[in-house]
Amino acid sequence: MIALTLAEIATAVGGELIGGAQATDVAEPGDLVVEGSVETDSRLVRPGSVFFALPGEVTDGRRFVPAATEAGAALVITPERVETTAPQIVVADGYAALAALAHEVVTRVRMASADRVDAEGRPAPLKVVGITGSNGKTSTKNMLRTILEQHGETVAPQGSFNNHVGAPISMLRVTYDTRFLVVEMGASGVGHIAALVRIAEPDVGVVLKVGLAHAGEFGGIEATQRAKSEMVTDLPASATALLNVDDDRVASMRDLTAAQVVGFGTSADADYRITGIETDRSGTRFTLTAPPVDQEGDRPTDGSQPGGPDHVDVRLAILGEHHAMNAAAALTVAHRWGVPLADGAAALASMTRAERWRMELLQGGPEGVTVINDAYNASPDSTAAALRTLAQIVRPGERTVAVLGEMAELGEFSTEEHDRIGRLVVRLGIGQLVVVGRGAMPIHQAATLEGSWDGESVFIEDVDDAVRSLQDMLRPGDVVLVKSSKSAELRFLGDRLGGVTE
Repeated sequence: MIALTLAEIATAVGGELIGGAQATDVAEPGDLVVEGSVETDSRLVRPGSVFFALPGEVTDGRRFVPAATEAGAALVITPERVETTAPQIVVADGYAALAALAHEVVTRVRMASADRVDAEGRPAPLKVVGITGSNGKTSTKNMLRTILEQHGETVAPQGSFNNHVGAPISMLRVTYDTRFLVVEMGASGVGHIAALVRIAEPDVGVVLKVGLAHAGEFGGIEATQRAKSEMVTDLPASATALLNVDDDRVASMRDLTAAQVVGFGTSADADYRITGIETDRSGTRFTLTAPPVDQEGDRPTDGSQPGGPDHVDVRLAILGEHHAMNAAAALTVAHRWGVPLADGAAALASMTRAERWRMELLQGGPEGVTVINDAYNASPDSTAAALRTLAQIVRPGERTVAVLGEMAELGEFSTEEHDRIGRLVVRLGIGQLVVVGRGAMPIHQAATLEGSWDGESVFIEDVDDAVRSLQDMLRPGDVVLVKSSKSAELRFLGDRLGGVTE
């Protein structure tokens, strides 16, 4: 975090500062400056850190104040006064205080960078992008970070830090040298993304897709659409709403924003158009065509610029044609911020995977067996995309094997969507289906009914039993997809099959 006095932090979060023993060496406790990391997990606290003692679903952060203090926390922010030698700020709501501090820090960095120029004398203020969508947020965030970090200090969350805690924690990592801030914005209900947008105030808001991921929590696809639209509804006219025009629900958001709308996708009316998508075992390829941009990089020209539209052939070492959409979104943001398409494509070519356990190609297991470990999370859309990729990359003489677990958080849509996936497995000609876990049972039932199979679909309730069965079942030439929702057991099942021991 940037350097702030305790008094400045207390003002930003609207709390009461109580000086501790650590603050006795300054005339006023409020004059003490802190600039360490901001943490909500006491195990991550280092000397100089700020520790937020937040209440949680399982435990209360106040229980870990002694551990945080022992680890060197310079400040504790807590909803109730606690016993600690560190200074503390008592606030009415710890989560609101975290959001307020993140907003204060991003605002200060933005203001300080307003007149900044790069080595060529061009304006270089802090640029902020928010990314949301039912699928693809983390992959797109990683792709955009890979591109932007070649052109300036870039802050982006690790993993999937995209909720009301993780996103502000990521924002608090900006410094006065930060050139780009990439914020992944997830939600489990209406209003969550709007809150994150108010904190970060993005220059660009990206909406990738509206699907059934978390539909059970949202209350249906219409509520999901409303929640995702919060990314663009409050953007000012000076900002850009970047929309996937292949998704009708996303494309309709153009009528909900005052921001300049830019579309990407395979549609003919996309400003940034994807053509020629191909995918095989080596990765994914496509061409992206973009309108010309002016020298500032933020606004398209009227098309009269010599040379006409720009285009680039993109080569990803990442499996799945659905990643073409994620890559196009990342390239579009960077291009509008002045990064040449060729530079962005070169950066993406260096990526060996989108993220751990996301379409990760593993070939260190049984001889001749290839594993695609995509078990970080699963929604109907992402599972269908992974299955199509499995069917596309198989070579003559090889057998496809799909190991599928439950798709969680679907609520009333759960049985219907699991049923749909089971039928899709058969229609794609997948050679062997292994369904793991009671929640995924409808996949097995639907596949059996759809294909009148005799042994091609197997239901196994226990992960360890599934490992043993697969070890006996797999043979050289098999290509195995492992896909499930937030199941550590199935993630590591995929790792074990693929020979990963870390």
